Amino acid sequence: MNKSMQLEASLHPEIVLEIKDAENSVAQQVKQIEGFIKDDVDVLIVSPIQSNPITTVIEKAMDAGIPTIVIDRKIDGSNFTAYIGANNVEVGRNAAKYIISHSGEPAEIIEITGQEGSSPAHERSEGFRRAINQIPNLTISHIIKGDWEKASIKEELSKLLDSTEIPKYIFAHNDRMALGAWEVVKEKSLESDIHIIGVDGLFGPNGGIQLVKDRILEATVLYPTGGMEAIKLAEDLINQQSIEKNNILKTIIIDSVNVGIMKNQFDKMNQQQNDIEHQQEVIDKQINTYNSQSKLIQLMIFLLVLLLILSIWSIYLVVKLRKHKRNLESSNTEILAQRNKIEEFAEKLKISNESKINFFTALSHEFKTPLTLITSSIESISERPSKESQEISYETNLIINNSRRLLRLINELLDFRKIENGSFDLRVTKTKIVPFLKNIVDNFKSEALKKSIDLKFSYKSEDLELYLDREMMDKVFFNILSNAFKFTPKNGKVHITIEEEEEKVEILFKDSGIGIPKEEFQSIFDPYMQASNNTRPSSGIGLYITRQFVELHKGNISVSSNQGAEFKISLLKGDVHLKKYVISEVQKGMDTSSERNRVENLIPEEIGANKNLRENAESVLIIEDNLELSFLLQKKLSSEYKVYVSDGVDGVEKALEVIPDVMICDINLPDKDGFQICRELKSDLRTSHIPTIILTALSDKESRLKALKAGADIYITKPFNNQILMESIKSALFNREKLRYYYTNRIDKVNGENFAGAEQFFLKELNALIDANLKNSSFTVEDLAFSLEISRVQLYRKVKALLGMSVNEYINSLRLKKAKNLLQNSKLNISEIAYEVGYSSPGYFSTSFKKEYGISPKELKTS
Repeated sequence: MNKSMQLEASLHPEIVLEIKDAENSVAQQVKQIEGFIKDDVDVLIVSPIQSNPITTVIEKAMDAGIPTIVIDRKIDGSNFTAYIGANNVEVGRNAAKYIISHSGEPAEIIEITGQEGSSPAHERSEGFRRAINQIPNLTISHIIKGDWEKASIKEELSKLLDSTEIPKYIFAHNDRMALGAWEVVKEKSLESDIHIIGVDGLFGPNGGIQLVKDRILEATVLYPTGGMEAIKLAEDLINQQSIEKNNILKTIIIDSVNVGIMKNQFDKMNQQQNDIEHQQEVIDKQINTYNSQSKLIQLMIFLLVLLLILSIWSIYLVVKLRKHKRNLESSNTEILAQRNKIEEFAEKLKISNESKINFFTALSHEFKTPLTLITSSIESISERPSKESQEISYETNLIINNSRRLLRLINELLDFRKIENGSFDLRVTKTKIVPFLKNIVDNFKSEALKKSIDLKFSYKSEDLELYLDREMMDKVFFNILSNAFKFTPKNGKVHITIEEEEEKVEILFKDSGIGIPKEEFQSIFDPYMQASNNTRPSSGIGLYITRQFVELHKGNISVSSNQGAEFKISLLKGDVHLKKYVISEVQKGMDTSSERNRVENLIPEEIGANKNLRENAESVLIIEDNLELSFLLQKKLSSEYKVYVSDGVDGVEKALEVIPDVMICDINLPDKDGFQICRELKSDLRTSHIPTIILTALSDKESRLKALKAGADIYITKPFNNQILMESIKSALFNREKLRYYYTNRIDKVNGENFAGAEQFFLKELNALIDANLKNSSFTVEDLAFSLEISRVQLYRKVKALLGMSVNEYINSLRLKKAKNLLQNSKLNISEIAYEVGYSSPGYFSTSFKKEYGISPKELKTS
């Protein structure tokens, strides 16, 4: 069958024939047919293994609009396009007629049937029995049920021949089982007593025709395959021509009388088929050769034209280059020498400029943060009524504190200038080092408490005395401690230890911060230099000034790093090394630590939730490492918004935890910078919708562009105006509300838009999952969140932010929209529609529908 179909299909180049063999497995055949239905083939040809199991899948193909030709075996019912095959009842009747015509005396017959449930087996048996039962002296003594293969009947037939009277005839429903019957008969040496008739009459070494010719079978009933006719019918269906539904093929008996003629005819047909196949192969090879040669010629012509164009262009370039070559050669030597000098000078200038630019950029950032706090506090004071004296007192202290910070930064610049000019003179005083240093350490206790830092100061004797310039060493110790607290995270530690030796005193400052790379231990004390792992803004001259001050005391400062940084200052005892300096026993007015304590100890407490805040107030996340600025922003915004705060170390984690409506973020942060935080949150499905306001001291064009590329919505530089910040927050929320309105009202039209890509992708994926599970009334929000790989809370917040409704409300709205469409455009009844869109009961569906649209489903259906 397959070969005849392939041969016929080869004569029609427009037909693509795909054949699959189920290997006598019903389940495999069903799976293969479903695959063809999924591929939407033009015509389906099926030879059913069994009628009943294949009927359903063929009806499925017909429902899908695919014409289906049933070949060889029928299915239950008539839901197919056409049937091709022999009349199996006639096949059985012909076998019976042959036995009747060759039997003149009473005889017993054994019938070997095909697979149970197969239409050919049933029909052949029916035709055979009807004819035999009409002859009184012929009896079907036994029936053996096979499965079309010879192995299925050999054991049962062998037992039967041993236990009953030897029959005269055996009728097998196909030649394979007939051959199996002959092998059993031959084993028992009964081949001359029993005559075997088969069905199929196939050509080939083991085919029925050869078996008759070799006198193994008495006769076989020719059963045409119909493969060629099936391809012709398929072509007619593709061309939309009318065809007969039942196409019955003729069958004849082949025995010793006509077997020679039939074999000769099949030999000729086979030879013709082989010749046709060979000719087709030759034609295909010639076509492929022609196509290849044609493409090669076209390619060669294109390459020749291209080569000609390139040759002409090359000649032109050679002529043109020769004209310029002489002029260039004369000036190359001079230019080369000048270039080398310029490059050397430019490299030096680049290093110098880069260092100075980094210095003044960092310094400007240092100035801008306290300026922001000062200007914001002044604005706040001017806007508040006088009765708010307590808040004014705090903000006045804030102004004083940051004014002194600015003064200290300016003094640092002046100190740097004096060091560069060599105009510093020591004014040393005999000082008890422990109380002096303890007074400075006490200034950091409140900050240590605020950040849960373990601050320890260890010493052996409070009476240890050194000759110091108290003002200089106050700056040295304060600077090192400031750096330690600046780079030590929460729950870290800062330890100060004084160790006395015979000729010197060593003061160790050890922290558990980010540390310093080993290869930078020496360069860290150079002007304008910062450690490569330092992302925090600084001027880069603090440690340089510190080293100069220590060396003016003939001391030494060094650094090491192991799970943090450790600075060691060595100072000599006595005053021998300081003879050239003026030494006084008492130095009044130089203890600046008390003044610093009054202003530096301004560490704000946490602000509690505003009880008067409206219930549905939006939330704002502030990511800022400056505690005072963070506190001030929190204080300003808490009257209108729910405010959350992060110092930058846990900025991303905090945003994922609270999913705020707006985020305010600095750029210079201790762990990740603001660009990185913004980029991560904008690329995360859970937070991509959050408007981000960058609030920073960096006002250069590159930083603005970098922030916008990272996904920032608004860029505000310090110092900033409070009203501008408030209006920026309102604007960001308003724009988010407009986008939410757009999504909820044009959800079916956003596929082609070019904005809000992450949100658009999220909504498309969300809608696809809901639509795929709409019929499933047990599909929960947890299932939806699991499919989207986010938590239930994050899904709720995401949908609420984008669509202004809960997930359940959104799912219900989609169900009701689909139900409305089905009510208007389908023939389903109300109950069927209710279950189709996932409602557990029609009554609940009707109630929800009327509540949503103001009309009952029945009224809409009949309108």
